[in-house]
Amino acid sequence: MPAIDISPKQDGGILKEIIKEGVGDETPAPRSNVTVHYTGTFLDGTKFDSSKDRNEAFTFKLKKGCIIKAWTIGIATMKKGEIARFTCAPEYAYGSRGVPPTIPPNATLLFVIEMIGWTGDDLSPDKDGSIEKFQIIQGKDYLTPYEGALVNIHLTGMYNDKVFENRDVQFSFGEGEEYGVIEGVEKALVSFRSGEKSRLKIKSKYAFKDVGKPEFDIPPNATVEYVVELKSFEKAVESWSLKPDEQIEQAKIFKERGTNYFKANKYNLAITLYKKVTSFLEFSDSFEGDLQPERNSLLLSAHLNLALCYLKTDQNNEAKDSCNEALSLSPENVKALFRRGQAYLGLASPEVAIQDFEAVLKMEPNNTAAIKQSAICCNLMKKQLEKEKKLYANMFDKFAKEDKQKEAEKLREEPDVMNAALGEWGQDERPGGRDATEFEKENPNILMLNSDNGEFKNM
Repeated sequence: MPAIDISPKQDGGILKEIIKEGVGDETPAPRSNVTVHYTGTFLDGTKFDSSKDRNEAFTFKLKKGCIIKAWTIGIATMKKGEIARFTCAPEYAYGSRGVPPTIPPNATLLFVIEMIGWTGDDLSPDKDGSIEKFQIIQGKDYLTPYEGALVNIHLTGMYNDKVFENRDVQFSFGEGEEYGVIEGVEKALVSFRSGEKSRLKIKSKYAFKDVGKPEFDIPPNATVEYVVELKSFEKAVESWSLKPDEQIEQAKIFKERGTNYFKANKYNLAITLYKKVTSFLEFSDSFEGDLQPERNSLLLSAHLNLALCYLKTDQNNEAKDSCNEALSLSPENVKALFRRGQAYLGLASPEVAIQDFEAVLKMEPNNTAAIKQSAICCNLMKKQLEKEKKLYANMFDKFAKEDKQKEAEKLREEPDVMNAALGEWGQDERPGGRDATEFEKENPNILMLNSDNGEFKNM
């Protein structure tokens, strides 16, 4: 196949010649993680680099600044399995500087590249590939949505190439669950620019988990795909742009919405709203006079509610931290102490939890919930103690057996000498060095010492 000019300006700076056709129609999107084999030569055929010589494929992110311009443009045109030759002018390679001493200034380079494959841009929090993004249309400017922004998106959801939803949806960023937007889509949206369109591959942990979506014929633990277009978004109200009294009013709105979500058992959404309350009220120096106690009351309530939501979702470390924040505002707060005790129980630390429940009982001796939780702690500690005693007993028995075994092995390794208690000799050894008789070998334990003459005789 003849070489074609793929340079943006059609200036002949990047010529591509396909040696072997690839499969399918898809090519890697910007920011994909691409894996290739390549060989680089000068125009005279002199090789300067080759991944094949190292027997090690080259993996890189397809974005500006990570690789030379010719690769950024050329790799984006390749299909899986394709092999192509690229002729790269200096301005699309290493320019007038080169890479001394390997590549001289103003060098035109030839690369034969084999496309092995690629994965999407990994947007998952744990970088485990559970949310992959493949950009289709690049967005405008550099602004991306953040918590609280009003976003307007179009969703097309697919499972096994079958569309299960296709709709426009508008919601406050962070509250997508209320509108049927899965967690993986929201997490991906923080990387979208206005007008961007991308395909998302989302594993079950950020989609429909181990429940699935029966109404969409999606089974448990299914990986789904979405094509998402961020049509527009409006900035959220930011705390720094408001006066202290306005911050308090906005925090009240967040708290009320959070409580509504809590009552509807939508704990993750409630957490999102209560965290907004704390973010608007975190700087105490901003609130003076009568605003200070009102701010402290709202903040205390938010931390207590966060702790309860975290307990409901089995996030015990986070619950403990929220209780500590509440106790910094109100050191003898019964709810904070009780919920922190519950968090410690959830963290399998009954010996610490009981201290919080006992602190509650000092202030409220008839608190039945604290009495019950304290009893649970005592029971758990008793069981733990019994378990430890049994463990140590087994451990000591094991050590004793090992010691006996070692002693027995030591005795077996020592020479067979006369037993002082029985007056026995080794079966094949006799005074004077004589050999044992057949009778002595067969009856080793009946040799007696004649006390008259010091000689042994058979009895």
